Amino acid sequence: MSDDQYSLAVPFYDLWHEDGHVPEIRELLPPLLKGVRRSVMEIGAGTGLITELIVRETTADVYAVEPALAMRSVLLSRVAANEEARRRVTVLPYGALDVDVDEPVEAIVMISVLQAFPAARREELWRVLARQLQPGGLLLFNWRERPAPTPGELELMGAYQVGRHTYEVWGQVVEVAGETVRSRFLYRVRQRGVVIGEDEVTSEAHRPGGERLAAELAAAGFARDEAPDGLAAWRRTA
Repeated sequence: MSDDQYSLAVPFYDLWHEDGHVPEIRELLPPLLKGVRRSVMEIGAGTGLITELIVRETTADVYAVEPALAMRSVLLSRVAANEEARRRVTVLPYGALDVDVDEPVEAIVMISVLQAFPAARREELWRVLARQLQPGGLLLFNWRERPAPTPGELELMGAYQVGRHTYEVWGQVVEVAGETVRSRFLYRVRQRGVVIGEDEVTSEAHRPGGERLAAELAAAGFARDEAPDGLAAWRRTA
């Protein structure tokens, strides 16, 4: 998704994700961060929903990595509104493959980001993240083995009332090729049932199988650690 497309989706982002994966992550992630005190890197921090959680659940400095200007603007505003976050969160305007910090961090958190990387780029992703982690450092990301989706019709995925407007997210799977899924989204705003705004975004997501993912991470010097269903935990061993 381009930066322009991210800007179209941003007004709907918190509404949709608070209704999606974020509540589950708030339950599953904190136990895995216990003992992390010095530093955490968050890859793809978005608007800061998970950044807030990391600040609340750890005493660590947080590197919040977010390349999209539209997302990063909301993220920085959220950080600026929280005195503790202002003290501990550094917002970095980089992509995951470009980030580099002064010293290795204790943990890396990557929520709803893995699907942005095709197979050809994941090898580089794991190498970059391994360099950013201290030996024994923890890599955490959300992942579940799921059946491949099938192309279908446009359907309503969520509707949210804000004042006198209803914000709607519509989506459809357009094409599936291997682990790559191409989708189309419509972001609509209604007033009294009448559409007063509509933007269309297309995106590609990549869904690696568990065996392939495990092989990639092992080759990059990671070993699997315990994690609840819905999250994956891997430690840097080399």
